[in-house]
Amino acid sequence: MELNSRGEIMKVLLHGCNGRMGQVLTRIISETPGMEVVCGVDKNFDRIKNPYPVYESLDKVAESVDVLIDFSNHLCLDDILRYGIEKNVPLVICTTGFSPEEKKRMFEASKKIPILNSSNMSIGITLLLSLVKQAASALYGDFDIEIIEKHHNQKLDSPSGTALMIADAINDSLENGLEYVYGRHSKTQKREKKEIGIHAVRGGAIVGEHDVIFAGPGEIIEISHTALSRDVFAHGAVRAAKYIVGKEAGLYSMKDVIEG
Repeated sequence: MELNSRGEIMKVLLHGCNGRMGQVLTRIISETPGMEVVCGVDKNFDRIKNPYPVYESLDKVAESVDVLIDFSNHLCLDDILRYGIEKNVPLVICTTGFSPEEKKRMFEASKKIPILNSSNMSIGITLLLSLVKQAASALYGDFDIEIIEKHHNQKLDSPSGTALMIADAINDSLENGLEYVYGRHSKTQKREKKEIGIHAVRGGAIVGEHDVIFAGPGEIIEISHTALSRDVFAHGAVRAAKYIVGKEAGLYSMKDVIEG
């Protein structure tokens, strides 16, 4: 059973509780011993009847909590960081689409409180990142690298935060010498060796698929991950919350969760 530092049930504030992932997390946490959603925040606070109080904004939250889990929108970041710092509450930020400036503000806030941020909470994606780094180091030079991501037709950001996370992992393993090319629309020139192609598909109810293609002379290697349901992201967020509570200030990732 996961308890807080006082030996009590871990109390969770669910930010974005009435969204798709918020509702999945509500169910998963209700099935997790030692954890409880004690309140939620959502701009559409009265859209769904939850078994806990839901507020329109963080400044209206009255409950004391041990951790905040966020599945909302990147535009909410400043309010979330302010709340975390003022209340000294660890943050698990699962939202995607952050700008470089927003990521910088998150890093600065992490000097005061523990923050775990990941564009994808799946344990499988975390392992995939390690695999593509190894493959890129071994294959680049003779192999071209392309990333294809597929998501449902309601997803707002493109390419996905996970696709960019994969591209960054590959680029980091190659001393950041590659350039990202998105879709290649209207391009009328040959592919350059230093490119990483990133392509987005939006349709239906696809939960999330990511394929990393290493195309070489005479052979193709593909490393793929498919999320079969949103439960996988909720389970990852729960595991992240259990990890981050009690940690020192700093910016953490799902890699830390697995290794820890």
